[in-house]
Amino acid sequence: MSTNPDYLERQPLHAFTEQAYLDYSMYVILDRALPHIADGLKPVQRRIIYAMSELGLSATAKFKKSARTIGDVLGKYHPHGDSACYEAMVLLAQPFSYRYPLVDGQGNWGSIDDPKSFAAMRYTEARLTGYANLLLEEAGQGTVDWSANFDGTLEEPTLLPARLPNVLLNGSTGIAVGMATDIPPHNLQEITAACVHLLKHPDATVADLCKHVPAPDYPTEAEIITPRTELFKMYETGHGSLRMRAVYTLEEGELVITALPHQTSASKLLTQIAAQMNAKKLPLVEDLRDESDHENPVRLVIVPRSRKTDTETLMAHLFATTDLERSYRVNLNMIGLDGRPSVKNLKTILSEWLEYRTNTVRRRLSYRLDKVKKRLHLLEGLLIAFLNIDEIIKIIRLKDRPKPLLIARFNLSDTQAEAILEMKLRQLAKLEEKKITAEQDKLSKERQALETTLGDEQNLKQQVAKEIKADTKAYGNVRRSPLVERGQAQAIDQQNLAPAEPLTVILSAKGWIRAAKGHDIDPEKLNYRSGDRFLNATSGRSDQNVVFFDNKGRSYALPTHSLPSARSQGEPLSGRLKLSDGAQICCLLSGENDDHWLLASSAGYGFVTQFSHLQTKNKAGKASLTLPANSQTLPPLPVNNPQSDRLVVISSLAYLLVFPIAELPEMAKGKGVKLMNIQPKKEEFIQFICVLPAQAVLKIQAGKRHLTLKPSDLENFQGSRAQRGHKLPRGFQQVQGVEALI
Repeated sequence: MSTNPDYLERQPLHAFTEQAYLDYSMYVILDRALPHIADGLKPVQRRIIYAMSELGLSATAKFKKSARTIGDVLGKYHPHGDSACYEAMVLLAQPFSYRYPLVDGQGNWGSIDDPKSFAAMRYTEARLTGYANLLLEEAGQGTVDWSANFDGTLEEPTLLPARLPNVLLNGSTGIAVGMATDIPPHNLQEITAACVHLLKHPDATVADLCKHVPAPDYPTEAEIITPRTELFKMYETGHGSLRMRAVYTLEEGELVITALPHQTSASKLLTQIAAQMNAKKLPLVEDLRDESDHENPVRLVIVPRSRKTDTETLMAHLFATTDLERSYRVNLNMIGLDGRPSVKNLKTILSEWLEYRTNTVRRRLSYRLDKVKKRLHLLEGLLIAFLNIDEIIKIIRLKDRPKPLLIARFNLSDTQAEAILEMKLRQLAKLEEKKITAEQDKLSKERQALETTLGDEQNLKQQVAKEIKADTKAYGNVRRSPLVERGQAQAIDQQNLAPAEPLTVILSAKGWIRAAKGHDIDPEKLNYRSGDRFLNATSGRSDQNVVFFDNKGRSYALPTHSLPSARSQGEPLSGRLKLSDGAQICCLLSGENDDHWLLASSAGYGFVTQFSHLQTKNKAGKASLTLPANSQTLPPLPVNNPQSDRLVVISSLAYLLVFPIAELPEMAKGKGVKLMNIQPKKEEFIQFICVLPAQAVLKIQAGKRHLTLKPSDLENFQGSRAQRGHKLPRGFQQVQGVEALI
């Protein structure tokens, strides 16, 4: 017995799987995911509409249960899942999803907020809309090809004879294998105007057509803010993107959103805004309300915290951080008249559809012309019957086979003789010459008109344009999505969003950080963890950054408002900053970005810098002060007036020098310049520095002794930068503190 029977086909597994996947891919592309340029429908949508027409569910008919429609679609034309089929039907009925809905639904068909919240098919009812008639009206007039359904018992149209370019009017989305489509909806009046223009001017460019079709037109009234140049490029290439922005008004100090971008959920949007409020990232907003109802499908109210709030800045932030502004991909990919999927530009789409429409009209008129000719032929026979009615009745009554005798006697065709024989006797008696001749005249004129239209391509185009204009008048409406060119929305810096509240930032000796509201806080009286104590504090505002300075000259920065509350014991600073080995935070700084600070090292070098130069987003900080070998950082000092303030420098050998701070350079970072001429060989170093305002008094402490130097006394120690200065009086060789008294 043979191991390889003749009825078995042998082929390599890789060849079989490759071919099977290719077959599946082509099925998904052609029969599921992509719309056809002719009627703009996918197979399931086409079958739903055709099945509803077969059920008699026209726009004027009674509503019928959706389950009945879906049953017919599945049982006759589309043997797939009922839920997927019903979902496709729901999409055709949602006015917020389709620009020109094809199904008129009754019941719960979803909402803008949740398009998939529709009721089950056993509850809803449906019928076709008037617009759907544009796809079905000419189906029985010889305009389209027919094919057998899945079991060969019925026939279904391969395409519908669309009277308007539905592929652009309603758009489509879909994902196939290796390709996708994202066709936005358009305005009927604009698209038909472009079609008529293209019929008259076949050489028109995409730029010419864009004068009629400036942009897509979505079911929503949100603004399309994409620049015209980008929209033109989209239509020229067939792919691109566009942005939509919500529309809002200001009513009694409250922001009222009246239109959302296409397919934007109001509840999700409110959740996004509320999340920012809960995270304290949106202090400009006090409250949110959803006042949407049947009369106002979209009405979202945003209540600013104050009437002084800059509403434009607030909305710009929300546009940039929420779905109040969305981008939509555009990919004009569809199945063309050649049966192949491709991305087409605007002119190609309209040109191909007009070719299909012209051919459809030609087929319809040819079909009608054949009908007219056949009717005229029958009328000729009926007229002969009227003129010879007595003889014809006699032949029919006396002869067994009257048909051949009638044909021979009156020179009739087989069709004419058959028509006469099939007429009832009373109809023969009622035949009137005037009625027959009147119908002949009418049909003869119609035949002549049809032959004139079909005989001239230009007349045929005029007929197509005439019908397009008539349909535009019946179903056209104004644009819903206004075109408004706007700039890119910018999110507000979180630091600028925070309210300017006074805060005191406290750092413990073991590196725990926290912030207390107000400046009247005594940090030393706060509770600390066991074995921990107060180290340093600074007073600032919640809209500022706090700068941390370590003993190696590096600075770090954190937003003050992001620090934990002082009601707790804070959190480790190591979780937010990345200190180098051996580095320890020695002090905290706060202030405005343009404030001046003095940075100095114990080696006798320093410079003036702005507070903004000390800030960085790097967790590892930045090197602000370069330390010479064997030196340490001195606590940074604020400089209120760089032009009049003076710097007091005291060395470890009790030398004191006073000179104008204006002699120091302003730098972003570095080592700085020499402050005092110290003697490193004697292991001398800078022990204290102090910023001394004009007319201020300098107080020096050494043990229990205090030395107060008035401005006149300080003249003895006045000098220039990098000088040696003068030695302090006896008894103040071990200085323990320096203070400026105003």
